Amino acid sequence: MADIQTHTLSTEGFASKSQVGDYTLDIDATGEEGPTPNQVLVADYASCFLPAFRVGGQQIGHDDLGKVQIDAEADLDDDDDLTGIRFDIYVEADVSDDDLAEITERAEGICHVHSALREGLHADITTHGGADIQG
Repeated sequence: MADIQTHTLSTEGFASKSQVGDYTLDIDATGEEGPTPNQVLVADYASCFLPAFRVGGQQIGHDDLGKVQIDAEADLDDDDDLTGIRFDIYVEADVSDDDLAEITERAEGICHVHSALREGLHADITTHGGADIQG
């Protein structure tokens, strides 16, 4: 039996609904009825990296990073293939640049999406400690 099972259905056009457990994701290759697959991939990468970043912080004694925000952006080539991903990570806690670098390195080893992507598509990551994060 598989560890993960999803079901994706398209009744017409380029939009689809993916059932993941009790959750439904509306994804549209054209971006008209939902996010595109590439947008979902970038958001998924960031949503995996963020908790991995928190765990990396805990591993070196930063148990409370406060709010953490990842602003992700990606580049596409003429065929709409992803060619680059960048993360700007904002951390509410005042953490030294050296510690942020170590937390980032640990998070890269923890994040399952990071491990699954080809190395050339790993995010180029910039971190910002002591950030005033709204929301």
